[in-house]
Amino acid sequence: MGNQMDKLSHLSYAEVPTVDRDGVDTEEGPRIGVSYIFSGDDDELEDGCAVDGTVKDPKQEEKQYDRRDEVECSVYNREECIYDKSSKCATLEVYSPENLLNKCKAGDLVEFVATGQYPHWAVYVGDFQVVHLHRAEVKNSFLTDASQGRRCRIANDFYRFKALGADMVVQNAMEQVGLKDRELSWRNPECFAAWCRFGKREFKMGGEIRIGKQPYRLKILMSDKHSHVLEFQSLEDVVMEKRRNDYLGRRAVQQELAAHFNTVNREPGAD
Repeated sequence: MGNQMDKLSHLSYAEVPTVDRDGVDTEEGPRIGVSYIFSGDDDELEDGCAVDGTVKDPKQEEKQYDRRDEVECSVYNREECIYDKSSKCATLEVYSPENLLNKCKAGDLVEFVATGQYPHWAVYVGDFQVVHLHRAEVKNSFLTDASQGRRCRIANDFYRFKALGADMVVQNAMEQVGLKDRELSWRNPECFAAWCRFGKREFKMGGEIRIGKQPYRLKILMSDKHSHVLEFQSLEDVVMEKRRNDYLGRRAVQQELAAHFNTVNREPGAD
């Protein structure tokens, strides 16, 4: 049998299950989904913080990471796959920061992962250093410091856009160092790092006009035969939801979707 694809009915923001509501530019068939507009960044649940927001020692031992609880997904812009994070199409192996240094080249994207945290993205600029958006400021840090005890991997191939030249990627990153707060054009470190590498305005805040159409689809892969699809008006919205799922983990996302479909399928008046 082919893949079975379930689709969520349209939800208002209040009905959408969430953890925390504050949390070089160029550029059919009806589907049902939802768009998110977030009012805040998710950095408070990122580097150096546990899920409850308590500050951790940056020199602590390696944080817990379980590959089996990682959410696999794909993103489509209309019919074109623009992002794929699945075991069939991407290298999901993770390394210690020290081991990753032997594999990184200037201009590479690095993703840091740990259980119960949003993934953190950075641009490797050479000399053991990365540029990343951290706590509403673009910073230049040593890769081992930016990792905050997390495992990491090269994330160049998740997005399927054509990359800029390595020199341009590094230049894009370095030119933003020191920007903070209202000077920023990116809502989270993934959007910042991806913009540096691909130069697409869609990764910036307000980079796309939301006009009612929902050209983006997030396909969450739950098993070999089952997936769930959400639709969004902008790539920025997709990234925010994708990152929320990464924070929750595979089991929690499965439970959330199961609870939603049980509610949708319940007959009116049923106990």
